[in-house]
Amino acid sequence: MRNEHDTPKTLLDAVKYYADFEHSKATMIEARWPDGVVRCPTCGSDHVTYLSNARLWKCYGKHPRPKFSLKVGTIFEDSPLGLDKWLPTVWLLTNCKNGISSYELARALGVTQKSAWFMLHRVRKALQAGSLMKLEAKWKSMRLSSAARRGICTLPNANAASPEQAVPTRLPSWESHNVAGRFVHW
Repeated sequence: MRNEHDTPKTLLDAVKYYADFEHSKATMIEARWPDGVVRCPTCGSDHVTYLSNARLWKCYGKHPRPKFSLKVGTIFEDSPLGLDKWLPTVWLLTNCKNGISSYELARALGVTQKSAWFMLHRVRKALQAGSLMKLEAKWKSMRLSSAARRGICTLPNANAASPEQAVPTRLPSWESHNVAGRFVHW
């Protein structure tokens, strides 16, 4: 457990603090497993070993993904950016009373504006949800065609003899519609 004197007070302190992997590791363990016992995200077992050279944990349960990192199961998982960029982003977003722009974050961390924008959106969404664990949303797994993204969907026509004769229809952007058995939200 960290005490109040260990936490960074300025952005420069936060960048330096989280650049050290041991500090990032301690912060993530405290956030994910408050009791301090690391558990496998796949099976929940606490029979795990830390592999220091690879910076991974190995679970001894019988499942297809025995190795896992600190990022697995969190909003940081699908990103090539390391915790040395993500944790200062979380620190900065939670400590700036007026918020922060993606341009400001990009300059502060040395990433592109596009990466900073992506990071800020993920962290804001996680803070709204109240957890840094990965957000399980049905819409994330849904792949929409370009026509569906533009609001033009092929809906079955009552007069059509086959699905090929369906008529493309523009849907209002403020409603949800059941398209091909799935609800699409615009």
